[in-house]
Amino acid sequence: MRYRFRKPNRRSLRLKGYDYTSPGAYFVTLCTQGRLCLFGEIKEGAMCLNEIGHMIERWWLSIPERFEHVDIDAFVIMPNHLHGIIVLEAIIDEHFRHVSLASVVRWFKTKTTNEYIQGVKQKGWPPFDRRLWQRNYWEHIIRNDRSLERIRRYIVENPLRWHLDRENPIYWK
Repeated sequence: MRYRFRKPNRRSLRLKGYDYTSPGAYFVTLCTQGRLCLFGEIKEGAMCLNEIGHMIERWWLSIPERFEHVDIDAFVIMPNHLHGIIVLEAIIDEHFRHVSLASVVRWFKTKTTNEYIQGVKQKGWPPFDRRLWQRNYWEHIIRNDRSLERIRRYIVENPLRWHLDRENPIYWK
């Protein structure tokens, strides 16, 4: 009898049938693998990035340089996750290929993971188990200006609410 390997039944977080190359704004959250606090700490309601956090910030800010017709809006790097708004702009040139939200996130995760691996080897950054980021990411399609403003406010105020955040390790004990 032949054994058939079955992949784990993972539920997609994406909106079924939605085209994630569509122009628009997307709110994304990326969490570190194991929710390790690697990027710095919250002090008096403000995020203080460490060297790793600055590396994450540098790659996030370089997204528009890497992807034509992609921009970033408000973002915050927290001790163990990142919240940010990625904007896929409308493309008028019919010969230009639309980029997907997933390809932007994949590129960002790959670049930061590769640099983190080098930092572990060369700078003594904390070692990790194969991945810097969790396998997936959370996203929300921003559909109107009111929602955009609410999400921007959430991002900016996120460090102030760290003591209430489910990603904060104090809640895991």
